[in-house]
Amino acid sequence: MRKRSKQANLQKLGNILQDILKKHNINIDSEEQRLLEIWNKAVGTQISVHTRPEKLKRNTLFVNVSSSVWMQQLHILKSEIIKKINQYLGKELVKNIHFSIGVIPSTPSMNPYQATFSPESCPLKDKEKKLIEKSTSSVTDEELKEILTRVMTKNIIRRRLSPTRKAR
Repeated sequence: MRKRSKQANLQKLGNILQDILKKHNINIDSEEQRLLEIWNKAVGTQISVHTRPEKLKRNTLFVNVSSSVWMQQLHILKSEIIKKINQYLGKELVKNIHFSIGVIPSTPSMNPYQATFSPESCPLKDKEKKLIEKSTSSVTDEELKEILTRVMTKNIIRRRLSPTRKAR
């Protein structure tokens, strides 16, 4: 008699169907879908830019977050977020939120920090580039280093383009 080999790659049919529907942009009108739609209203623009609700399972909302810093902040705000979501729903559907770091698709229109100009339209001088490099050289976290570099670049360009800037 032959033994069955373990099938490690088994998936639930519900998960497969959900992935197929999501892939083809087919929305099913359900409380879960409604919950995903009100996420942005409940948490506000600043948080929704860095988060993406994925699914609701057994009264737990699973949410992808862009970074560990945001995850920490959201853990602090968790009970407040649950309360707001349930208020929008009109009943206590969400009892817990599970945050995990994941991919957040960017939505340019939702980004409140979108640049009003592009750094390419006003390139930095070598002296300015060296100043930024020197200032960020001690930062070991690559994401933070990139953010600081962008902020410093935008600040230098804004100062250069500012109408109140005195000519040298």
